[in-house]
Amino acid sequence: MLLRLFLLFTIVPLIELSLLMRVSEETSVSFTISLVLITGFVGAALAKRQGLRTWQNIQEQTASGRVPGGALVDGLLILIAGAVLITPGILTDLFGFALLIPPVREILKAYLTKRFEARTVVQTSTSFHSATTQSSPSGPQIIDAEFTRHPSDS
Repeated sequence: MLLRLFLLFTIVPLIELSLLMRVSEETSVSFTISLVLITGFVGAALAKRQGLRTWQNIQEQTASGRVPGGALVDGLLILIAGAVLITPGILTDLFGFALLIPPVREILKAYLTKRFEARTVVQTSTSFHSATTQSSPSGPQIIDAEFTRHPSDS
């Protein structure tokens, strides 16, 4: 995992730098700076708008008693999109804008959900209160979850 992070934080900026230099050679330095600033502002505004919409969706689902699992993953992906969009670069901007497209996000969300489910073990059990407590006839439901780390996670 440390090697992946090292590569992410060294290789990606080097690629971004070379792309920005290439764009400035083909166009101009002022165009390249304008491109970086405009994509940053537009991307941040789009991420904010979609993030607020997703936050409202999470609140509505929670208020109606549903677990907002999908909306939480959407929120995480929009947060990542906003972070990479304010980072100067061409590849990061393409990745960030792609995350703001709902169909692309749905594909990535399905992949992440499948991956999380494959690595998560959930055990449920119910417990009933004695007759002296004032609870519903079926008693409260207790959900207990355990997490198991696989060797491939390292």
